[in-house]
Amino acid sequence: MTHDCYLVGSVPMENAEAVFGAVAGALGSRIKQIPDGETGERLDWITWLETVFANSPALEQSDELFRVHATGTARRRYKLRPGKSIADIGFDNLFYADKAKASYATFKRLRDAGKIAPGTRFQVDLVPAHSVLWLFLAEDLQAPVDPIYNAALKREIDKLAAAIPHPDLSIQFDVASAVFARLQREETGVYGEDKGAMQAKFAAILADLANHVPADIPVLFHFCYGDSNHRHVVEPVDMGDMVDMATRLNAMVARPINLIHMPVPRDRSDDAYFAPLRALKLRPETHLALGLVHHTDGLEGTARRMATARKFVRDFAIGTECGFGRRKPETIPGLLRIHAAAAELD
Repeated sequence: MTHDCYLVGSVPMENAEAVFGAVAGALGSRIKQIPDGETGERLDWITWLETVFANSPALEQSDELFRVHATGTARRRYKLRPGKSIADIGFDNLFYADKAKASYATFKRLRDAGKIAPGTRFQVDLVPAHSVLWLFLAEDLQAPVDPIYNAALKREIDKLAAAIPHPDLSIQFDVASAVFARLQREETGVYGEDKGAMQAKFAAILADLANHVPADIPVLFHFCYGDSNHRHVVEPVDMGDMVDMATRLNAMVARPINLIHMPVPRDRSDDAYFAPLRALKLRPETHLALGLVHHTDGLEGTARRMATARKFVRDFAIGTECGFGRRKPETIPGLLRIHAAAAELD
């Protein structure tokens, strides 16, 4: 059995054209959707969104420093300005659609020229409120602002759906460490009073966003434990929380879910990590992707993790745990070659 390939999002190259050319050239028809690489200011995931909060007349920087883990970059969170209330907070433009429209023009030109395989879609990655607010807002603001921010994210979905032909588009939601670190640590409060309540709350938010995407645009979910300074926010004990989230989404999302991606740490080729996959039940149209490619141990380590995964699930796409954005650009060709070689492993 051969495998499709999947890219999370960021690729540290000069621009979208370079990303599309490199990825399509290395992976061909093995990659079903290609992101634009989130190049330039977007390479460090969501940090480029700070301007949305810095420019808000209802917010100002606080003295509160937040790190996603002990050695992560410290960021000053935002709080309400004196005399302002939650009702004064609004987000007119999150800029995802503006940037995607420019990249799509390049994608279409290259695909029309035969440099991208026919049928390949343009992938746009969106980040729900809980991850963005975790980084940028004081904790007491996160729950009340969550629906305000996600309403703005739905408007971005509407703009994407209006600007890009649906047969050419895929939309990915990043379900990151703001979810999975909280679940594993059982950090209750903002999104629920216990782990079960948090799972239910996060799943409901994600399902609401997914259900807003037109049914003929594929929806992808990228599960993640973080990549700040090349470290997870918390090391996953196993795939249990991810399987539980996938099960909840499977029940709550009314439209098709086309792909769910789950990471595999480099040092986890043991049965215990993958064992929760026994309980994973996905719809026929939902493709599982496993982030088990690691540049640091190459094809050999990737093959080892794939062999263990096959004990529990047979059909899966392959990718890395997270985006490439924090990698050195010179490693990208080799990393893509590992993907291509691993895709042929049976």
